[in-house]
Amino acid sequence: MAFFICGAPVKKIAVFVDVQNIYYTTRDAYGRPFNYRKLWAKLAKQGEIFIANAYAINKGDDKQIKFQDALKHIGFEVKLKPYIQRSDGSAKGDWDVGITIDVMEAAASEINTVVLLSGDGDFDLLLKKIKQTNAIHTEVYGVPKLTAGSLIEAADEFHPIQADLLL
Repeated sequence: MAFFICGAPVKKIAVFVDVQNIYYTTRDAYGRPFNYRKLWAKLAKQGEIFIANAYAINKGDDKQIKFQDALKHIGFEVKLKPYIQRSDGSAKGDWDVGITIDVMEAAASEINTVVLLSGDGDFDLLLKKIKQTNAIHTEVYGVPKLTAGSLIEAADEFHPIQADLLL
């Protein structure tokens, strides 16, 4: 069932944030962190936020815990994976599969808009699939020069992260 305000359907929004991707792309492009409060306020004006998940890696340091608490205070559910340091010195901390599963589940529910914050081109197939299968409107927020062209093309709307969404 759709809800209408002044003849237009209300957006039922599900937000999915690839925290590491947003952190590193805004840092590398602008030297400034992303402003999650501004994003929340912007999206809340456009519709009702039903789901808001932020996917992060848990290193357990105090600065990270404060940041995760701030996200929770804004309204995000913070999902954590342990930080894995391999014996060869490389590290692993990837949420792509978890994000994909959650987006697919949300797309099969009552939401009609998926907002993804990431520049990762691996998500282009996901957006195409949920648009085709569930007629979901898709939006991507990403740093323009660090967002995969295939992801931008797969989204119904691309919102460039610029100074207005930074701290």
